[in-house]
Amino acid sequence: MADAEKARTIALVNLAWQHRFIDEALRADLNRLFETQQFIMGEPVGRLERELAAYCGAEHAVACGSGSDALYLALVAAGIGAGDEVLTTPYTFFATAGAIDRAGARPVFCDVEENSYHINQDRAAALLAERPGIRAVIPVHLFGACAPFERLREACAARGVTLIEDAAQAIGARVAAKPAGSFGAMACYSFFPTKNLGAYGEAGMVTTNDAGLAGQLRMLRMHGSRVRYVHERVGINSRMDTMQALVLLHKLPYLEEWNERRRGNAALYRELLAGAPVRLPAAEGEGDRHVFHHFVITCERRDRLREYLLAHGVGCEVYYPIPLHLQECFAGLGYKRGDFPVAERLAGASLAIPVGPWLERDEVAAVARRIGEFYRTASSG
Repeated sequence: MADAEKARTIALVNLAWQHRFIDEALRADLNRLFETQQFIMGEPVGRLERELAAYCGAEHAVACGSGSDALYLALVAAGIGAGDEVLTTPYTFFATAGAIDRAGARPVFCDVEENSYHINQDRAAALLAERPGIRAVIPVHLFGACAPFERLREACAARGVTLIEDAAQAIGARVAAKPAGSFGAMACYSFFPTKNLGAYGEAGMVTTNDAGLAGQLRMLRMHGSRVRYVHERVGINSRMDTMQALVLLHKLPYLEEWNERRRGNAALYRELLAGAPVRLPAAEGEGDRHVFHHFVITCERRDRLREYLLAHGVGCEVYYPIPLHLQECFAGLGYKRGDFPVAERLAGASLAIPVGPWLERDEVAAVARRIGEFYRTASSG
């Protein structure tokens, strides 16, 4: 192998690549912002809400301070609080369950499916039937793919349970030709810098087709106030910075192109890793669109593979190595190791490899080659 390839560093994240597309125009807008001094909830925030509502196919979009706040605001707007239970998955980022606890409710976990990493719809429907205290369900569109929803939506409708989509990683994704955010009462998005559509700080959004919920969300993000100094409920301070709105407005026109580049890189991995002893992300069904926030493989000797890739300049990351039911802060829920075996297996075997739009085809090929090298070396040793 050439010395140049040995020395190459292939980044898991390269936000500088994205910035060059928007740098000049963004700087001009930031200069105007410094003149107007509308640093919080300036006019660009409303413009972003309108554009993202249209992009996501929703009637309303409510910008807020972070994806974590988006989940919390959605739960409170739905009337979820003390004494309620909320069903979700233990294999996701902490914010999903953290928002439930923050709202005063109790997280109830449901195992995930082996191939998709998504909540097991059959088991979730059974839990809805078994536990009358469940008042909301949060399926997570993990790693850029939408969770299947028909069975879950039917079960929620039959019980009058609120369905809230955690779409933090899935803006632009589709399932059965329906976009992420189109089948729940509300959908929550994160614009953390590393997301497919990322800000330059914390930012989030909730979408909904319900004008009443949208009004509640707008009030709650402003300390529970619609009129200055008049507070209907105890809300929070979760207003979006105008700078973050400007960054997102400048990036949004590139989102489709960047998502397609991710999908192209993922397709190349499927081709190049077809014979490797790793399991690839589940294939898309008809009408589905995976936007590959992460390209996650599951494999034997995961930790050794990670060390090998990092030593050879390939960025990679283990996402969610401890499932939520085994986190110390949730010990009081009474779960134990073995309660959700699929989530636990995935936590011990999954690895995200570079897939972002900044990657060139030869870099994808180099990552695949390194993975093949590792397993050939391991088998011969």
